[in-house]
Amino acid sequence: MIPFFRWLLHRFSRKIQVRLTVYFLIILLPLVAVSLFAVGKSRSIVYDQAVEQNRLALASVMDHIDLTLQNVEEISTLIATDAGLVEMLNKNGSSLSPDMIVDFAQLLKQLSNIGAVNHYLSQISVYHHASDMMISTDIGGRRLASEPHRDWFGRFAATVGTGIRYVMPDERVARNETFGQMLDTDSVTLVRMMDLYNTDRQPNVLLITLNKMKLLQAIKMLLPSPKAGIYLRDGQGRLIAGTSGMDGISAVPQPSASELEVTIGSGYSGWQLTLMQPKRELYEETDQLRMFTVVIIAVSILLAVGISLLVYRSIAYPVHKLTRGMKQFGEGQLNVRLHNGRKDEFGFLIDSFNRMADMQKRLIEDHYEQQLRVARTELQLLQSQINPHFLYNTLDSIYWSAKNYEADEIGEMVMNLSKFFRLSLNKGRQSFPLEESVSHLHYYIRIQQIRFLDSFTVEYRLDEASKSVPILKLLLQPLVENAILHGLEGKEEGGRLIISSWIEERRTVKISVRDNGKGMSEERLQYVQSELQLIARAHAPIVSADGEDWKDLFGLRNVLTRLKLYYGSEAAMMIESRLGEGTIVTLAIPLERCRDNPASDANVPADRGKGERTA
Repeated sequence: MIPFFRWLLHRFSRKIQVRLTVYFLIILLPLVAVSLFAVGKSRSIVYDQAVEQNRLALASVMDHIDLTLQNVEEISTLIATDAGLVEMLNKNGSSLSPDMIVDFAQLLKQLSNIGAVNHYLSQISVYHHASDMMISTDIGGRRLASEPHRDWFGRFAATVGTGIRYVMPDERVARNETFGQMLDTDSVTLVRMMDLYNTDRQPNVLLITLNKMKLLQAIKMLLPSPKAGIYLRDGQGRLIAGTSGMDGISAVPQPSASELEVTIGSGYSGWQLTLMQPKRELYEETDQLRMFTVVIIAVSILLAVGISLLVYRSIAYPVHKLTRGMKQFGEGQLNVRLHNGRKDEFGFLIDSFNRMADMQKRLIEDHYEQQLRVARTELQLLQSQINPHFLYNTLDSIYWSAKNYEADEIGEMVMNLSKFFRLSLNKGRQSFPLEESVSHLHYYIRIQQIRFLDSFTVEYRLDEASKSVPILKLLLQPLVENAILHGLEGKEEGGRLIISSWIEERRTVKISVRDNGKGMSEERLQYVQSELQLIARAHAPIVSADGEDWKDLFGLRNVLTRLKLYYGSEAAMMIESRLGEGTIVTLAIPLERCRDNPASDANVPADRGKGERTA
């Protein structure tokens, strides 16, 4: 949502048409607000009326249920205090004798007669503790052989006293059995002790199960629509009976924001009656009014947009046309010109823009040629910086070799140095094929190998596809110099220098210089990369020819600056290094810029070849 408002604010500040449309829409805001308020108020009135009506109906049914519960509890009191039934239960022991069977049959007959009086009773059962017999009007008589059953009735007798408890069918009486499974019922059951007025009573238990279907019939009458639902719960929120539409359910669903919920509680039993109805059924009539209102608002918005478009086409469009032309001109499209068929003030502005564009084009072209000459001069100056710097290091190498070796090695070093200079000044050429540049570079590497007592070897891995690619001369020498002097120096044996080249994705030639020397710490590597990024991000990497600002990384700065000036912004230099493992410097040069070089006559293949040499 926040990006959308940012986009809208951006368009508002930059587009006249957007501002005109917004202003017209603001005029419509009072009409829209009043219409929406009226629709919302009508929906609120309908909602309040529905809540009140449902509350009164629920209260009436809840009173009826309370009367039913009072009746059932009174029946339970009569049964629990019946002296004949109590005496019959107390006199029978644990063994199932013929007399006990006759007594239990008489008990079952009395319970059946009582159950027939009240149609809200599903079954009446009595648990005889001494014999573990369950006498029920629904299932007859059967012995409870399970020890968890006896434990459950024992705990009940110890805790309930003379009170009443309503037990739900899903309450556990054993690990794998519920109360409903034990009684074969799916309804709530009133449970209380027999022989209420005797403190020394035996733990015999009376169970009266309510008829769930009768409860459902009583509450279904309140359903206002087939999609509504009504639910009867006990004081702990457990479902006693309920319906969702016309189907029975096993749990109370959670109300959603799209449903009307009305709940009434009973002060007598603590039970609750909840009605849920989809709000869309309440708002059917108000939704029609809302639809008409939305149609009116939509038509008004379309009219506002249409009027703003007409105004924009007649007044603001020429301004937009001028803005677009200026933007294109600012992006470098110097040949952009605006068609003008108007004779009013906007026509005068467009003609003035076209005259200004012609003048600016001439000025920019003159300035560009001047900058190009400056860039070429800087490139030549940077190129010339390599030789004095390299000559100093080479003479230093010859000096140390003279102190440690005989004149033969010094002679070889001087010979290699002379070949290097002779090729460097070869008829003023600025670039050579990569294979020739590496051969040229090998003279310098041989000088350094003699200096360092052949403590390192050099390996060339040049793909055939890359050998003919022309590159700027002396581009690799500073990288190799850094690898030897800062990486391999001090390594008495096992030093290794690898120079590789390949063509990647038909667009880029890559050249890497790898050593297994000291490497750089993480802090030093970050510093080097950040310094080189300053050159890479510069719009025009032209630096002072005397290099006074270069306090460090002279060779890397020089290579990257020449790389950017000669091959453009797509050229890049990457550095990877780990302390104690070595350093890799990789140059990435666009092939297209290499082909534009006059020194290149070869057609560079797309597939990589193979070529390696070790010295």
